[in-house]
Amino acid sequence: MSARPATAPRDRGSAAALYTLLSVMFINMMGFGIVVPLLPFYGASFHAPPWQIALIFSAYSIGSFFGEPFWGRLSDRVGRKPILICTTAANCLCYGALAFAPNIYLAFIIRLLGGLAAGNGSVVQGYIADVTPPGERAGRMARLGAAYNIGFILGPFVGGMLAKTSVGPIGFQIPLLVASGLAACSSLGIALVVRESRGRRPAETNPKSRWVMFGFAARHPVIGRLMLLTFVVGFAFTGIESVFGLWAQHRFAWAPRNVGLCFGIAGLVSAPTQFFITGALSRRFGEARMLAVGMVGTVIAMALQPLTNGGASTYGLMAMTALFSSVAFPNSGALMSRSIDPDNQGQIMGLNNAAGAFARVAGPFTAGLVFAGISVNGPFFLGALIVAPAIALALSAGRAAMRA
Repeated sequence: MSARPATAPRDRGSAAALYTLLSVMFINMMGFGIVVPLLPFYGASFHAPPWQIALIFSAYSIGSFFGEPFWGRLSDRVGRKPILICTTAANCLCYGALAFAPNIYLAFIIRLLGGLAAGNGSVVQGYIADVTPPGERAGRMARLGAAYNIGFILGPFVGGMLAKTSVGPIGFQIPLLVASGLAACSSLGIALVVRESRGRRPAETNPKSRWVMFGFAARHPVIGRLMLLTFVVGFAFTGIESVFGLWAQHRFAWAPRNVGLCFGIAGLVSAPTQFFITGALSRRFGEARMLAVGMVGTVIAMALQPLTNGGASTYGLMAMTALFSSVAFPNSGALMSRSIDPDNQGQIMGLNNAAGAFARVAGPFTAGLVFAGISVNGPFFLGALIVAPAIALALSAGRAAMRA
């Protein structure tokens, strides 16, 4: 007999649980944001070539590829809260270890383990689905994205200000230790204030393997298309993100401070969009339509970025990319959650996030090869070409959802 979500959830107390979780995730994502824009410079401090820097960036996603479906499935059975506590605590340890990595190879291993521990996005999404009626999920998924982006507003800025690139790898210890401390605060906050959203479910006599569930998801007319969209868009986005610091340094002689400021502006634009606008637009025009509109704007911004001059146009197009992606992506999670039964929310969301994690492995590696071997502007043009077909995927998934 399968368990139903426990009393916290769908009606009274759901809003309080939601905002508590969002505040904790803000702290967690601020720690993550501190590290991301520094990684190209961190790798360069070990005298690593571009392909090794791209591999360091991808290591986190390789770990997440295995962690997302595992933690999601486990949280369906034992509950969301204990998994969130354990994964954020482990991420705290990995940030601390990364601060003292003696070489690029050990840094890769630490990033791999950190990604495995932090592959808990499916658990967070499962929690949101547990506590939210279907009609409100796009808005609440958008607010989850807003909490992430507010963390990115401060995270890259703090990381850029604290890093001292002139002294080598030791110059990155302070921001990494700050990220470790924030992850510890996140784990403590979850333990103290977040209520469990599911009852513990007995182990199944014949549990479905991840491959059986992957086959079901891939054949599903809505879930399969959205998983493919997740991979395609993630491939393009993370490829650009991984080389953006090197691209800006090559084109405009930018330092980590400039890169952090650019990421911060992007977060400043996307956070209020997701918090106040995305849900309303989705309710009025439909989730699939807004997902497609967001993809159109993203393609245009990616294609125009190589034409910028390092001034306001560079910052503006990065902000435009953030704006349209903020309109798009929460709708994907909302559409998918409607097509999953409650007892498998975490596992299916985990498989979808694993597709995104695999994209974050392939995307940066491919972008690094294109950047080094073809053109420094190549990753942007490649990203635009890859994202364009996702517009049709979004509309097709929406039509399938309406038929269902």
